[in-house]
Parts: sequence; C-alpha cells; structure tokens
Amino acid sequence: MKQLFSIQRTLDERILKEHDLKREDIFIDKMLAFQVEAAELANETRCFKYWSHKPASSQAVILEEYVDGLHFILSIGIDKGWEEVPFQTEKNERSLSGQFQAVFQAAAALTKKTEKQTYIELFQEYLQLGMLLGFSNEEVERAYLEKNEMNHKRQTEGY
Repeated sequence: MKQLFSIQRTLDERILKEHDLKREDIFIDKMLAFQVEAAELANETRCFKYWSHKPASSQAVILEEYVDGLHFILSIGIDKGWEEVPFQTEKNERSLSGQFQAVFQAAAALTKKTEKQTYIELFQEYLQLGMLLGFSNEEVERAYLEKNEMNHKRQTEGY
C-alpha cells in the first residue's frame, strides 16, 4: 500500500497544476471531500438504514466508494508530509455503523488538530472500516489503481 502515496502524488500534482491550486490552501476542502466520500460509502452499505429492507449495493460498488475515500486520505498525508501506512491492528468488535462513526470522529479530530498522530488514527480507522467491509489489501490496491486511472481520464476530459 506504501506505493499508493507515489501514485496519488502524481494525480495530486496534475490536479494542482491544472486548477492552479496550492496544497496548503485546500486542506479543509480535502477533509470535507473525504467526509462526503465516507458518507457516500455508508449510504451504499445501507448499514444504518434500520427502517429499510433494501439490501446493500454490490461489493464492487462499495469497494469503489471505499477507494474514493482512500484517495483523499493519501492526498492529505502527502500534503502534510506524512507518507506512511499505519500498522493494521486486529479487527475490532464495532458494528459497521459504529466503525463509520469512528471514521467520522477521527476526521473531525484531524480537522481540529492537524497532527501526524491524528492523521494516523484516521487512517487506521479507515483501514479498520475496509477490513470490516471484508476487503483484502490486494483488492483495495487493485481497485485504487483502477479508480486512479479513471480519475486521470476524468482530468483529461475536463471533469
């Protein structure tokens, strides 16, 4: 997963150049973008929709949403000079809704206190979420690479 930082850096630099942006000016936007992606992911899992019988989206759709969030976590780490993948802990006992709450709380903490340890905690919670969703590191990396390619294509097409 470490090499994903390098791949993300290439996309980030392209976006910054094409949109005449500076890394330090878009931290809050990236944090909000991450939170929106995480909310879209929660919506696809439908884990919190206790009132509904409709099933979750396919694993493929959920995985694509998951890697959308991963793009932003990597990008935030690059911007701050924190390019390390945290040690993955054992799967915890939280429910899926509880894990989403942990991710949102960690994102809010990073927005409030922009420090490396807070970033690592967010990254760990997000990796925990991926594990809880049943994704292997290999699946995540493969999906990330596919989505990254799509993101470059979108930039070329003026997305």
